[in-house]
Amino acid sequence: MIKFSGKTVLNLNINGENLDVVVKPSDTLLYTLRNELGLTGAKPGCENGDCGSCTVLIDDWPIKSCLMLTVEAKDKKITTIEGLKNAPIQKAFVENFAFQCGYCTSGFLMVCNSLALHKPKANNHTIQEWLQSNICRCTGYEEIQSAIKSIINNEI
Repeated sequence: MIKFSGKTVLNLNINGENLDVVVKPSDTLLYTLRNELGLTGAKPGCENGDCGSCTVLIDDWPIKSCLMLTVEAKDKKITTIEGLKNAPIQKAFVENFAFQCGYCTSGFLMVCNSLALHKPKANNHTIQEWLQSNICRCTGYEEIQSAIKSIINNEI
């Protein structure tokens, strides 16, 4: 870490690539991803941790990037929706019509991808627990649940 004029140069591992970024101590990871690195897949929704549209993976676990300071992400593996690139969960969302307007979709994809990694035999209760961290105002959660079930049950 190099510090100058109240800012810090951090090297972050994002989507498998090491990137240097200049941040203020108060910058959220969401702000840095979108405004400094041009990775706009994580969406600013509520910006207080309620909606989940800003969800990214930190060391393969879903984290709301609006609640995490960029400096906290140092030495962590950060995966954004841009880093999933043709992950099975993306295909499952399309095949199960698991989105409408799309604003929340990247956050749901990140949560579902992590769920598939960590709980490959998740039951309905576990799936519902994990999906509670994100809000969609356009659609029911049935299609999203069908998409994740198709992944964890190896249906696609």
